[in-house]
Amino acid sequence: MFSVIEAGQSRQTQHSGVTVDRLSAEVEILVPFYDIDMLGIAWHGHYAKYFEIARCALLDKIDYGYMKMQESGYIWPIIDLQVRYVAALTFDQEIRVYAELAEYEYRLTIKYRITDAQSGQRIAKGQTIQVAVDSSTKEMCYASPSVLTEKLDSFSG
Repeated sequence: MFSVIEAGQSRQTQHSGVTVDRLSAEVEILVPFYDIDMLGIAWHGHYAKYFEIARCALLDKIDYGYMKMQESGYIWPIIDLQVRYVAALTFDQEIRVYAELAEYEYRLTIKYRITDAQSGQRIAKGQTIQVAVDSSTKEMCYASPSVLTEKLDSFSG
């Protein structure tokens, strides 16, 4: 149903006056029949699923997927999800979903872009924000735990 096209290359950008690597990933998805609603287009709620598939590829790139997060003593709930719909998706349409790390010092912000795999037409864009929560105390962390920042600091693309 989906495949990782490339775990995008990092590129340097300025963040709060400090140069950091931007981490990105790209997945290809074939829109399945069960995602289609009675209007013949993908139900709007499925876009969050497509974002999640790309987000998992991004986090796997730094070896900090959801299982590793739990093992490290943190959970990362999504506290904000934004989607801007530009065009509708249809059954069997091949799409590319790009995920790019935008912020990680205090929260994990990932930006997304969905395009048609053949034409490159923009379908949607969005972002998610996640915060670290200590698994044992259930308290929100006001800065990203060192386990995440160390993995990102050691990431070499």
